[in-house]
Amino acid sequence: MVVAAIELYLDTDATRRIRALWHALEAEGIPTLASLLNERHRPHLSLAAAHRLAPDAVAEALRDLDVGRGLALELDFVGQFVGRVLWLGATVTEELLAHHRAVHERLTAAGVEVWDHYRPGRWVPHCTVSMRVPNPLMGHAIRRCLEILPVRATVTGAAVTDHANDIAHPLGHGRPADDVSR
Repeated sequence: MVVAAIELYLDTDATRRIRALWHALEAEGIPTLASLLNERHRPHLSLAAAHRLAPDAVAEALRDLDVGRGLALELDFVGQFVGRVLWLGATVTEELLAHHRAVHERLTAAGVEVWDHYRPGRWVPHCTVSMRVPNPLMGHAIRRCLEILPVRATVTGAAVTDHANDIAHPLGHGRPADDVSR
């Protein structure tokens, strides 16, 4: 399945800690985003996702919004979605919800379609660890995630991404996003 997203990137320390978690899990036979799509992913929190997002349309819709930059995040719990998806949960704050709502209001006004479960009122802010934890290893993977928590992070940049099609289009208000390279 092709997935495009608006990704918020984390500061260096938080990124380092989550990458270390990914690599520890990989060493224990648990696939993570580190190995998905030839290591194109970096730790992030997605504000919106769809099968496709036109980077230029998204950038235009959000052109005068400093997408995510400076938001404080607290990753302090572990969660699962159906299908063996494991993630670190971000504490919901009014600032985070207001920013998410502002992004979606602009996307809607511009006619940019996103999946319903990323819309305000349904969105679960999270940083994905693995899309496919083997069932027998789920308990171990959860314990390993708990070992690194809490992770305090600051959003340093954002991009529209479609990793399957090698798209990483930085978003920002007059400033380039932090390095969006892998």
